[in-house]
Order: sequence, then structure tokens, then C-alpha cells
Amino acid sequence: MQRDAPVPDLRILPVEVIHPHEEHDSQRSEPLVARIRQAEWFTNPPVVAPMADGQFVVLDGANRYHCFCHLEYRHLLVQVAPYEGGFVELGVWNHIISRWQTEALLASLESLPGLEIHQGWDAAAAAQVLLRDGMVLAIHAPAQTLAERNAALRQVVRVYQRTAVLHRTIMTDTIKIWQLYPDAIALVLFPEYRPEDIIAAAREGAYLPPGISRHIIQGRALKLNYPLAALRDAATPLAAKNAALEDWVRQKLAQRGMRYYAESTYQFDE
Repeated sequence: MQRDAPVPDLRILPVEVIHPHEEHDSQRSEPLVARIRQAEWFTNPPVVAPMADGQFVVLDGANRYHCFCHLEYRHLLVQVAPYEGGFVELGVWNHIISRWQTEALLASLESLPGLEIHQGWDAAAAAQVLLRDGMVLAIHAPAQTLAERNAALRQVVRVYQRTAVLHRTIMTDTIKIWQLYPDAIALVLFPEYRPEDIIAAAREGAYLPPGISRHIIQGRALKLNYPLAALRDAATPLAAKNAALEDWVRQKLAQRGMRYYAESTYQFDE
């Protein structure tokens, strides 16, 4: 039985102390920029973990972080969740590739420099591609370091991320995937990462492709509806902004405006 998660640690931080560990997904971030530009409320804060020297790595919310940087916000409201706190689990997303042609996918993968593609399953591969017709491809990259490995995976994901439609999933049952996604042509499986890999990727700028790392945060803060005007405000000092945020959280607790769900959930309003 898992422990109940604590009240979320919400903070407003300068954007310059926050570092992504993955590239943003243009399919998601471009429309999100337009929505944030017009929005009045900040709904779901990115989740970050502390690193050394007062810096933070984005665990979840790279697209939101990118959008706030693009819009030139000085401060960002985040939820702080340390890896070592016992409420963060690191996994991996698989990618479903849809609305493209298998022949175009294969030709694009084969054209990538420095990569080798072999038929058949290989657990040592940088990525596995399961095609709808049942063929399995193992993608190998001559990577000796984390930076080289991530660079190779960025090449692979870019092949379809900007041309096809990408869906993230934890499913590996291709029979069910083909049923749920009738226009899907392939499923891409990626290797597992460790927390130290995520921190190193952020520190070194050796970014993962978008949508591979999967952080499960127990006690994630959602549907805040915090006023974006408070974050846009360039005149109020950071300490005052955080004091106002702490007061806002206390009022939510006093007014029973915060509810904790311990069970796993599916949201249908994304």
C-alpha cells in the first residue's frame, strides 16, 4: 500500500534556474503558446526536482516551460518533487506513429547517418520499432555516452515527430494498440532511464527527444486556476509573489478548495 502524498510543494521560481531534460514537442507546444497568451488562469504547473546549486530539472512539463520562456515570462509556478522523496517514479513512454506511410517511415529511418537497422528483437538496441505488419526492427547507434545516445534518439524521433502524428502510450500490446489507433503504422519502444540520467541530460544540454521519459508524481497538483497575471507581473519581487502563493494555498485548504485523490485516474478534458 502506497503512502498518502504530502500537500504539493508549490513555488514560483525564476525561469533561469529551471532546466529541461528533453526537447519540447512542437505538435503540443505551438498551440499551447497561443492558449497561454490568451489565458487568465494557470492550470497545471510543471513538476521539477532540485539539483545542486539551487537549480531545478523539469520532470514533467517541458512544453509548458518552453511556452513560458517563449512568452518571456520571468517567473514560473512549479511543483517541487524531489526524486529522493519517495513520491516520484521514473518510467518510459512508448510512441505510436499514426497518419503516415510505412514506406516513408522506413526510408527516413534508413537515411539517418550513423545508425544501423536490423530485423528482429534486440534488447541492446537504442530503440525498437514494431510495425503493423508484424515486422520488428532494432535500431543501433554507436553511442558511448549519454549525450551520444540521446542525440541518436533525437534523430529517430524527429523522423516522425514533425511529419506523422505521435501518441504516447504505456501499452505494449500491439493487438490492442492497432484496435484503438486504426491509423497507426508503428509502435516505438525505448530503453529505461535512471534519475541520474535525467539530471545529467539537463545539466549537459544532452536532451532526450520529446515524450520519452515518464514521471509518475504521487500528489501531483492539477487544476490550480492560479491567476496568470500574478506571474506576468514584472514589478512585484519574487519573495512577495511566493508569499502571495503560500497565502493562496492556505486559503484553499481553509475553504476546502483542495481535494486529494489517491487512486489512479483518467482525465477526459485534455
